[in-house]
Amino acid sequence: MLKITLAQINPTIGDLEGNLALHLDAARRARHDGADLVVFPELSLTGYYPADLLDDEDFRERLGHAMKALLAATREVGSLHWVVGVPTRNPGPGKAFRNSLLVIRDGEVLLDYHKQLLPTYNVFDERRHFEPGPDVARVLRIAGAQVGFMICEDGWNDDGKDYTVNPFQRLADAAPDLIVSINASPSHVGKRELRHEVFRAACWRHRLPLVFVNQIGGHDQLVYDGASFAIEPEPGVVFEARRFEEEVVTLGFEIDRGHFASLDGSALPPAAAGLDTMSFYRRQIVLGLRDYARRCGFERVVVGASGGIDSALTLALAVEALGTDRVLAITMPSRFSSSGSVDDSKALCDRLGIPLEVCPIEDIVRQVGETMAGSTLALRPSGLALENLQARVRGMLLMTVSNARGHLLLTTGNKSEIAVGYCTLYGDTNGGLGLIGDLYKTEVFALCRHLNHVAGRELIPAAILDKPPSAELAPGQRDTDSLPPYELLDEVLKLLVEGERLAADERVAAEAAVAALRGSDEGQALIARIKGMIARNEYKRRQAPPIVRLRARAFGSGRQLPIAARHH
Repeated sequence: MLKITLAQINPTIGDLEGNLALHLDAARRARHDGADLVVFPELSLTGYYPADLLDDEDFRERLGHAMKALLAATREVGSLHWVVGVPTRNPGPGKAFRNSLLVIRDGEVLLDYHKQLLPTYNVFDERRHFEPGPDVARVLRIAGAQVGFMICEDGWNDDGKDYTVNPFQRLADAAPDLIVSINASPSHVGKRELRHEVFRAACWRHRLPLVFVNQIGGHDQLVYDGASFAIEPEPGVVFEARRFEEEVVTLGFEIDRGHFASLDGSALPPAAAGLDTMSFYRRQIVLGLRDYARRCGFERVVVGASGGIDSALTLALAVEALGTDRVLAITMPSRFSSSGSVDDSKALCDRLGIPLEVCPIEDIVRQVGETMAGSTLALRPSGLALENLQARVRGMLLMTVSNARGHLLLTTGNKSEIAVGYCTLYGDTNGGLGLIGDLYKTEVFALCRHLNHVAGRELIPAAILDKPPSAELAPGQRDTDSLPPYELLDEVLKLLVEGERLAADERVAAEAAVAALRGSDEGQALIARIKGMIARNEYKRRQAPPIVRLRARAFGSGRQLPIAARHH
């Protein structure tokens, strides 16, 4: 029996020493289990994706030292084979590096394989730094088994739709007993199921078993959910590692039968069921914030509490990620704030168990107006300028607290508002990270209700859930004064922003809503207006903080449009 340890680790981009320590710890556990090989994720030594760190001479020098340290570490565990993802120098023309897989034993590199398919779509831009590897299969005999190797994207093209070469077919032609695929596969809703579908189809077609090892952790906008798995051609997925958690686990592989088993020969436990959408959103955001704060050196966060649903959800998720002692809420009422804003914020914070500070802004706003009126500008802000001034005063106060206390400011905008620019640059867009920026407004309500259901109580008060959404920057203001109802707006936005990347059921619903609108002149005018709002506000999104990606297409690196352009 071949014994394989799946090392689903959480590397930090650029932390070569720390990442090496994770490797060594997992290798020692693999040795304890009597494993023949330990498999790490794609670019596990550097973390995925190092981006332009690869252009930095100091980083390149550190990488050279880390490679020597890696080889030395493998000598500690004797005969164990390490399957590691690293950038290696490209000896030929083209980009300076290749995205490589190395099999190392006792300080000696026994096999190298270089990724052939370098994605340059959505959030990926690997061709920026890497040269594709040659169209060859790489197989190594380990403990009596012929083991073939590939890297992430190389296994996603077995249907031949995206690239002219098919590394999976090439590897199948080499007739391995088992395929090992190392991956850095970022997570979004439905991605786990898509991985299973794609790799099960390929394994079925080629009659080959496969292990898929993924990393976990939050890295800026992206979150990796782990969920490493083993597939057999006939039943499909027979094992899955935990989601959103580090795990080092050893499986047995019966070479003659092509069958995975527990080390004692018993059947593997059944793979866990997938998460429902709201549970997925919750886990993804919590891990995304937890790792972002940890990696960036923030121990505490601060959130502006408006008494509305967006800040309420942001606070609740922050508490789950970091704990009650690391979250501060600040409410900043103006003369336009409803009587319930502060009361609702107080009720929310009492239920979450966090402090709420009150800092009224009316005097500051008035003083700014008087200063501007008395200057040579002779300008007293009113209308939209006054509305945005209030938001900017709040943003200024929150950033002042962030600077003075070292807290990470979390911005509270949702995807619907960000899409149409219903936010104030240098005001409510201030912050270091947005937790709910990839949730449409209707999803914000749904996730709040989910949190209440899971808690078994009104964690988020009904008064916040039931009140009509409002920025409260003018008398009697409601979001619907400027926007169509969110139930309709969100369907239009889904089609315009995400389009073909929507899940099938979401796309059907969005297309139906848009088709109904196109049946009238008013509806067509509304669609054109929304398109224009999306296009006009690209400059705001370009300056906004990163958001935790939850869906197949999020604002940020996965959606790149020019600012100065004509869109219609």
